[in-house]
Amino acid sequence: MTRIETILLTGKTHTTVTGRDGRLSLELSAPGNDAHPKHAFTAVQPHPTAEQLFAGAWSACFITALGLAAKEKKIALPSDLALDIEVDLGMTGADYFLQVRVDVSMPGFVREVAEAVVHAADEMCPYSKATRGNIDVAINLV
Repeated sequence: MTRIETILLTGKTHTTVTGRDGRLSLELSAPGNDAHPKHAFTAVQPHPTAEQLFAGAWSACFITALGLAAKEKKIALPSDLALDIEVDLGMTGADYFLQVRVDVSMPGFVREVAEAVVHAADEMCPYSKATRGNIDVAINLV
């Protein structure tokens, strides 16, 4: 797997479950990357980037997988469950690549139990399956 040398843009999402009906609350970051202003995409208008949309779709899928994994283990997820996904668009040489960081917050859970739920969710989530071995992905329990 190729590692990104230069990050051009990072799409970020913060996802929580809002209420008992399973609705998601999804926040998107503003386009652009202040850490690398010389690589900013100046033609990008203030709308979601492809990286944000990918992060948003993955987060909706992954948070659902967390719920299914917890249900299989007969445990209830915390009401303040949160998922942060960052998708970097970057370059190595002249080639473009993606890399992803997934941070899962499950307050009040014993770490081993939370890790088991996150691992099970990663195994069942179609976005995790589609990217496994194709791009650099780090899943962290925070």
